[in-house]
Amino acid sequence: MTLHTILGANGNIAKIVSTELHQKGISVRQFSRNPKNVNETDEFLHGDLMDSTTVSEAVKGAEVVYLLAGIQYKASIWERDWPKIMRNTLDACIQHGARLVFFDNMYAYDPEQIGNLTEETPLNPKSRKGKVRKQILEMLWREVKAGKLKALVARAADFYGPGASNSFLHELVIKRMKSGKGAQYLYDSSKKHSWTYIPDAGKATAFLALQENSWNQSWHLPTDRAYSSVNHIVAMLNQNLGTRLKLQVMPPWLIYVLGLFIPVMREVVELRYQMDSDYRFDSSKIEKAFGLKPTPIEEGLKNCI
Repeated sequence: MTLHTILGANGNIAKIVSTELHQKGISVRQFSRNPKNVNETDEFLHGDLMDSTTVSEAVKGAEVVYLLAGIQYKASIWERDWPKIMRNTLDACIQHGARLVFFDNMYAYDPEQIGNLTEETPLNPKSRKGKVRKQILEMLWREVKAGKLKALVARAADFYGPGASNSFLHELVIKRMKSGKGAQYLYDSSKKHSWTYIPDAGKATAFLALQENSWNQSWHLPTDRAYSSVNHIVAMLNQNLGTRLKLQVMPPWLIYVLGLFIPVMREVVELRYQMDSDYRFDSSKIEKAFGLKPTPIEEGLKNCI
């Protein structure tokens, strides 16, 4: 039976990818510091992505490897850890002849192009975290170009979905409104914005890994073209919940002050451009190539509540 390895087990995307692979008759090996089975037949291996030996052990015997890990949301830790994690993953995949699927975000893109992001948008980040993403992407494509590795990059916009941990939309808007509290957001709630539904992202990532013509290129995962502002999302949630909850928008000065005491607020400042500008993430490539369609945001929000 074919074996696939999940590096960074049990996260939002990893759980869906694992379920999809199991339904296709593929064995899944879960790897993280504290892995748990998603399917009854899963293997699991404890280890740290910073340790090249255990990463190699996790990759050994796998046909496809998925790097789906998330690490602490802090620029200095990204700069320290992500290049090592990518190097360990690349070396293990090359050593054992495995293909690599890397789940990425849009931080490495040129912020001046945020109004129309496609797979062809230049990688020209201005933020520290964006520069780290560009660095590790260049590491990956260098090995592909050298013929040492087959890989693909699956990229999502800001995501949301049922139980979506580490999602600003989930934590500040959906979760708060479900509990009867007013929504919160940062900088500007009137701007158009793309939102990727987590189940769509996970299913499409697994799908791409099983296609022969998807490799050695980047893919934007299916994302609704509604470009719904946070104002619109709050209105839709109020309608579905039967409430009249208000939205509080935190201005730049308040975010700066909160950043003195709350680390995640301090980390958000360099990515302000994603929230105070129109943000459009185009997934027409995957839709045209494979017919994969995104879940409309109205339906996704109903599933969240």
